[in-house]
Amino acid sequence: MSKGIGRTAYRPVGVLLGLAAGTVAGAIFRQVWKMTAGDGEAPSATDEDRRWGEILAAAALQGAIFAVVRAAVDRGGAVGVRRLTGSWPD
Repeated sequence: MSKGIGRTAYRPVGVLLGLAAGTVAGAIFRQVWKMTAGDGEAPSATDEDRRWGEILAAAALQGAIFAVVRAAVDRGGAVGVRRLTGSWPD
């Protein structure tokens, strides 16, 4: 199959997987934050009662979890498209 077909087949899959990755990453972050901070809710950047360090740590943790989940989901989707179409999506 041509590369264009693989890329075209991956686009809708990539969008759906991206939405799923965001949902999964958010759930993982909430659980990790609960376990590490002992607090049920992560701080908001505009929360006046939270310290800078806590807010920045929460943002860094959330970003790292999102990036790892997104990369894993994107890679899995690309492998799936290659198995179905025979070409790697670019």
